[in-house]
Amino acid sequence: MLLETGNKDVQFKTRPVESVETGIGFREPDELILDGQQRITSLYQTIVSNKVVKTKNEKGQDIFRWYYIDILKAIDPNADIEDSIISINEQKQITKDFGREIVLDLSKPEFEYQNLMYPVCMVDEYDDWREKYEEYWDYNREKIVLFKKFKTEIISNFNNYYLPVITLKKENSREAVCQVFEKVNTGGVSLNVFELLTAIYAIDSFDLRKSWEKVKEKFSKLRVLKYSENTDFLQAITLLSTYNKRINLEKDNISEDRLPAVSAKKKDILKLTLQEYKNYYQHVEEGFIKAAKLLIENYIFKADDLPYVSQLVPLSVILATIGNDIENITVKNKIMQWYWCGVLGELYGGANETRYALDLTQVISWIRNESDETNVKTIYESSFNPSRLNTLRTRNSAAYKGIYNLIINSGAKDFLSGTRIDLSVYFTEAIDIHHIFPRNWCEKQNIPSKDYDCIINKTPLSSRTNKIIGGIAPSKYLENIEKRLDSNRTGIEELISSHKINVDKIYSDDFYGFFEERKKELVKLISDAMCKKIDMNINIIEPESSENNEIDTQEYYEDQI
Repeated sequence: MLLETGNKDVQFKTRPVESVETGIGFREPDELILDGQQRITSLYQTIVSNKVVKTKNEKGQDIFRWYYIDILKAIDPNADIEDSIISINEQKQITKDFGREIVLDLSKPEFEYQNLMYPVCMVDEYDDWREKYEEYWDYNREKIVLFKKFKTEIISNFNNYYLPVITLKKENSREAVCQVFEKVNTGGVSLNVFELLTAIYAIDSFDLRKSWEKVKEKFSKLRVLKYSENTDFLQAITLLSTYNKRINLEKDNISEDRLPAVSAKKKDILKLTLQEYKNYYQHVEEGFIKAAKLLIENYIFKADDLPYVSQLVPLSVILATIGNDIENITVKNKIMQWYWCGVLGELYGGANETRYALDLTQVISWIRNESDETNVKTIYESSFNPSRLNTLRTRNSAAYKGIYNLIINSGAKDFLSGTRIDLSVYFTEAIDIHHIFPRNWCEKQNIPSKDYDCIINKTPLSSRTNKIIGGIAPSKYLENIEKRLDSNRTGIEELISSHKINVDKIYSDDFYGFFEERKKELVKLISDAMCKKIDMNINIIEPESSENNEIDTQEYYEDQI
């Protein structure tokens, strides 16, 4: 895929294909390679450059190779054409016994003729090689016929091959170039907005990739930011930049119809100037770090437990904008209400750019008491149907992860250690979500998987506790825990209750009694987090989705221990 040059609005820092010499006579290109660079580079180095090819071995180490075609194998109809291509070291020798014995020596042209090995680098200059080959064999008819057959079947295929090319006209916008590439390119390195901005900023000698690597290094120290990508970061910067641009113009009394939109859409990211990036990237970096710390405060410790990675974009920009106001408990509570409404209302599962912009402006307005919560669309639109609890079965659901987070946040203690699940306990005790009534026991009682596999029958526990639970009845494994703790039922009632579990129901192995009571408790948790009343009588059964019928593989195997 090529792009015509000449559009002043779509300028990129260019570099030649590797091994191309840019000496006298080199001029600015008429077309740029957008896709197919690796293939073009490979073909150029092996066929056109006439130099030894720099490549890598399976360990990623730099090596140098020449490539040859075994003429006899190449024209053998019973042989695999790929087997006729050989690579050979930079001395043009194949050796064994640690280099002490030469198996094949092609270090001189006459050795190539003798062994009927045709150098790939001469594919486009076959007449020169053919003349010396025929001279070497003293114009032997058999050898001439052999080479003629090789030329017809192999070399001509190279020189008459039509390379499919897509050329993007120079009139295309940045957004169009990016969109076309994303639609067409299904393999290799994706050319997303980050890649395009990297090339654009390079014109001014700014290395966007290096800048992101420094940011990513800071993010790596916070497990909850593990899945935040460079495109998320650019979206957040664009969101902050467009927001500040609009706010500043509002102060100048610019009319509403002339105010720029707050946006994080692709077309606006591609308009992000280098100066705007430099102005805001550190603020956004700090916003992401503050967001991670806020989530950790709310017992979300790692990225795999994060309901929506995408929600970090507006959250980080909100925090970057309000600065130290996050230390105010009222402000913090407002932000967390908005956050849980997005998670439990499952509002961040699709295209989110419009929601980002609305959340940023509306939440900040609410925080500054310029409006109330009814003007925050994510809060206003969010709702939770109690029957949704019956269908949440895997980590594919944001609400599933959100409820898991809320159980930990509410003060859940591990059944065995008796300690509250905090940051240190979470990782040292390998806390994860597990069945309360074990899968094996439920199956023996003919309890359907749609009931025992849903979030109502799951809770955060340590791997040690899960092993003790095994596949036996709750009354039995609780008895085992009592013995290990040298305690009685009264001693562990507090631990069980901390998970919103009815003690009487679990001790009597009453699955459905437990199920209904815990469902009510989880609805209360959700109601408190969203600051919304949830009517238990509104219990519309939702249709089963493919997501809800999936087995959480990680839980399944851990629960078989």
